[in-house]
Amino acid sequence: MVNIASSDEDAAFDMVIVGAGVAGLYMLHRAKEAGLSVRLVDAADGIGGTWFWNRYPGARVDIESFEYSYSFSSELEQEWRWTERYASQPELLRYFDHVAHRFGLYEHIRLGTRIDAATFDESRARWTLVTHSGERLHARYCVMATGCLSAPKVPDVPGYGSFAGETHFTSRWPAGTVDLAGKRIGVIGTGSSAIQFIPVAAQSAAHVTVFQRTPNYSIPLRNRPMDAEYEQQMKANYAELRRMEWQSPGGFVCVGGEPRQPLRISALSVTPEERLREYEARWAAGGLCFYTSYNDLLTNKEANDTLTAFVRAKIREKIDDPVLADKLTPSGHPILTKRLCADSGYFETFNRDNVSLIDLKETPIESITRNGIVAGGREIELDMIVFATGFDAVTGALLNVDIRGRHGESLRSAWKSGPHTYLGLMSAAFPNLFNIAGPGSTASLSSAVPCDEHQVDLVMKLIERAGHDDAATVEPTRAAQEAWTARIQAIAEKTLIHQSNSWYVGANVPGKPRAVLLDLEGFDSYIAVCDGIIERDYEGFLFNRATADHTLPESVAEV
Repeated sequence: MVNIASSDEDAAFDMVIVGAGVAGLYMLHRAKEAGLSVRLVDAADGIGGTWFWNRYPGARVDIESFEYSYSFSSELEQEWRWTERYASQPELLRYFDHVAHRFGLYEHIRLGTRIDAATFDESRARWTLVTHSGERLHARYCVMATGCLSAPKVPDVPGYGSFAGETHFTSRWPAGTVDLAGKRIGVIGTGSSAIQFIPVAAQSAAHVTVFQRTPNYSIPLRNRPMDAEYEQQMKANYAELRRMEWQSPGGFVCVGGEPRQPLRISALSVTPEERLREYEARWAAGGLCFYTSYNDLLTNKEANDTLTAFVRAKIREKIDDPVLADKLTPSGHPILTKRLCADSGYFETFNRDNVSLIDLKETPIESITRNGIVAGGREIELDMIVFATGFDAVTGALLNVDIRGRHGESLRSAWKSGPHTYLGLMSAAFPNLFNIAGPGSTASLSSAVPCDEHQVDLVMKLIERAGHDDAATVEPTRAAQEAWTARIQAIAEKTLIHQSNSWYVGANVPGKPRAVLLDLEGFDSYIAVCDGIIERDYEGFLFNRATADHTLPESVAEV
């Protein structure tokens, strides 16, 4: 790794990227290919972003491996061989390591480097980023590729920190082996991470106690080893697969191993028998393919009720104890208004003698003690507590950095009532600052890789346009920003999203402004809107021309 000096001259770049996950690595590749001087930094000791930190037992992607992969290189698509239908966390890290080596990215990456602050210098039209150790990095363009699910949410529980046993977060799982065998393990949370971790832990733990606040809908993942014939078929048709992905609302299209266009019809436009056959086929296929089924499941309560009832019945079939089934079956929110989960035997795990459930609605946690957790007046003694408590999603990682734009305005202050962005990519008064998969984009409602690739490509188009115009800065107008923010909220009002207290609206973090954080219209619609903005000469963006004092570096001007 290159050791960045603290002097202005040695630490000056055309672009600094924060985050070495899916978006950051592709951004680095695009910037490097364009001839920009670029540095990527990450607080972690390895690349992979959220996949570096979320290395708990059972962690794996819930988008098919062939789809959860970069599309920018056909050679990469053909040479890499996935071993499972849904890649595990270790395999994903091997993939990103291969990408970084193949495209010469490591020489531009500095790991173990946390950014605490980023300030825009208007007199020089550049950003200064300050690391945790006090070093300064200067760049014309600053790209925050910090991820929408990367800032862990610390639980607000009396006695937190007093437990004498092992304490782990699924979102910050330690490197190396954590021995689960023979342990009394308490798991707080029943989101996606917990649903993956609990079945694995139960196989070797003496006992697993699950502390559940809200039961979640989960679909069988149906993971399996990669079949050679299937691999050959997918690689032979990669171009068509990518075309279908980029024309779909979620950026993924595989149903049971076969690429399939979204239905784009109402669940109420077919007979109950036809609808049931469709649901059964998708349940058998596994994964998140219900997202690509009927197009009104998130907008029409009657349509949603058909899928909600179907999945609830399927969940109940898996659980032997009817009282336990009542507690584990979601009932307080429509399906898809929280992130849908995909599991490998999660509900069946509760049929084991060494797994028990504490329903926090009946017996809330009173405190964490030296020996365990007190709930309902009873202390449950534990050897290990695992916090699967989720994230301060979408905005958390950005606001953990003290970002200041024009006139010293802080991003935290600008977003105090909720995030305001244009295209989920930029904010007014924060020139040359790009937030990949930021609030107001389709992040997390669409597959991460195509979503990130599209936004990175958009960043490069904006930089290219700035170079052609000899512009020192690019930023959105306030009018465009407010129109986009209003559009996001207006779309959300037509959906069922507010019927759930999820991280989609910031409801999982106490004190966080309640605001819809995502563009719910879909990935394909988002692309169409962006294409229209570009065709209308980058409508809504201001390109401020350079002065004699603001001459662009040659590498930027020639993108």
